[in-house]
Amino acid sequence: MKHVIAGLAATAVVLSLGACSAESPDSGSWTILAYSIADTDLEPYMMDDLDEMGAAGGQDGLDIVALVDRAADYGDDEVLGLEGWEGAKYLHVVENGADDLEDLGDVNTGDPQVLADFIARGVADYPADNYALVISDHGASWPGVGGDESSDYDTLTLAEIDEGVGAGLAEAGVDRLGLLGFDACLMATYEVASTLAPHADRLLASQELEPGHGWDYSVLAGLGAVDVDTLGSTLIDGFAAQAEDEETSTEITLSLVDLTGMAAVDAAVADFSGQLVDRVAGVAPTVGRTLAQTLGFGRSPDPESDSFMTDLGILAGEIGVDALDVSDAADSLVRSINDVVVDKVDGQATRGATGLSIYFPPTVDYYQDAYAAAAPETGWAEFLTAYYGAGAAISDADRPGVVGDAEIVFEDGGVTIRGAFDVAVANVAETYIRYGKLAGDGTITYLGQEEAAIAEDGTAEGWFDLTTLEITDGEDAAPAYLELARDEEEGVITFDVPMTYYPPGSDEYTDVVLTITLDEDWNVIGETYYSYNADLQTYGELTTDPAGVIFPQVLTVSPDGSEEWTGTSDTGLWADLPALQYEFPTLASGTTLQLELWVVDFGGNAASVSSVVTLP
Repeated sequence: MKHVIAGLAATAVVLSLGACSAESPDSGSWTILAYSIADTDLEPYMMDDLDEMGAAGGQDGLDIVALVDRAADYGDDEVLGLEGWEGAKYLHVVENGADDLEDLGDVNTGDPQVLADFIARGVADYPADNYALVISDHGASWPGVGGDESSDYDTLTLAEIDEGVGAGLAEAGVDRLGLLGFDACLMATYEVASTLAPHADRLLASQELEPGHGWDYSVLAGLGAVDVDTLGSTLIDGFAAQAEDEETSTEITLSLVDLTGMAAVDAAVADFSGQLVDRVAGVAPTVGRTLAQTLGFGRSPDPESDSFMTDLGILAGEIGVDALDVSDAADSLVRSINDVVVDKVDGQATRGATGLSIYFPPTVDYYQDAYAAAAPETGWAEFLTAYYGAGAAISDADRPGVVGDAEIVFEDGGVTIRGAFDVAVANVAETYIRYGKLAGDGTITYLGQEEAAIAEDGTAEGWFDLTTLEITDGEDAAPAYLELARDEEEGVITFDVPMTYYPPGSDEYTDVVLTITLDEDWNVIGETYYSYNADLQTYGELTTDPAGVIFPQVLTVSPDGSEEWTGTSDTGLWADLPALQYEFPTLASGTTLQLELWVVDFGGNAASVSSVVTLP
């Protein structure tokens, strides 16, 4: 039997100023409502979070109430002095412990009514000047959060979060929350902020994939009576410090957004989107080039695992630089984002993230029709439709074509490929090289992709240093595909590596994206393994059993042209993640290499030159 209680919440953190509004008190007592969707593989991390809350429990002016739904498969460790359990409990966190108020049994944390009930019950049981709701689990940006494994992986969609929070506040008699935060991946988006703005004064969330340790709740200890911005900034500082300690700081983001100012952002998005639609034929090439260079989040070399979230402030600002007829609208949007982002942190590989991202697949092939229902009614979905239409309307004469053969030169310790293209260069969104080993039967095993450049006359060029990525567990080694991006200004190199993980004795696998950040000398300065659920589109840091197996993936193209991501080892590597090492061997002399130079326009039309070379 499923239980519903009076006030449940799902993968977000909501910190609220009682019956708050702009007139709310600047400080006062707090009740934090922590909703842990721990019936997932993130359970171990969320149990650590609860113990951190115990460090802040029992202090004057702060109550922490938690609904914690645990799984049967990920551990039964003691938490807050309580023996391990399966199912949900309703807890009051005290100093380094918890009062077990009710055993709720099997609840579906993906049910918005459960979210609503938890909010209402927590407020009624622990009234305060200010309220906080903390929801933790996998995040997916606009598709929502969660994935309750004992309830058929039910998630809270964005619409259900809107429904559940609204109903819970109404039942509790609270007008608005002070801070709505998501201790989850990818939730600092325009779509989330705009949709949930009526329910809270602040949003606290991450644009990027979030490390499993999440926020450090121990920083709440001794905080005292504070205003909402002090509370939000304290959590940001704690998150950044913990990420530094855990060596996950290179790709972090966390932003505190003033939701009371979202009306101005909505108006700016509507104006910007409308102007882009009106001028789409002329501005689409600029948009395509800008999108390809803009900071993105939840990336993967396999487009089926990519979130296609891009930084909205950077995107609008760079479009405005090149497309002068929309520059005023772009500047207004950038200013409105800057105005509402109260505080933020970023990492070396996410430097400059402005605080809010937005959904933007590069071509219609990757666009999800469900987005139209989830998108705010401010014109962005209509712009995407117009943009894809402009791409489809590119004439045959302007689509990329090839002039002559590839030119190959071995130089500077690597190999350069050059080619000439008959193309409207203004339409080109992306130029890159791709390289792989060529087998005797014509099968190509691609090992990587890197940026290249194209000149105004249509000549393009890319260089490959002949090194590849190899991952070893100390017993075996396996090659891996990498998508390489360089940030010359920050002096970092980032790899996104597709993989699969198999638990011990299981035929069921989890899709994985490994993100590695290196400095200019190719020293690893950051690494995180993220699991991806294709059905739910959710991400979270990967939890493995060291006796399980990791298979790095490569892109394999058969002689008939069919493509498939395949494992690079018959045995795989032990899934003891801290023990895995990365090496960058140079391809051996005599290796037969397929080297390609690609040009892609904003409509997804592509052309390439290629050459088969034998390495000297």
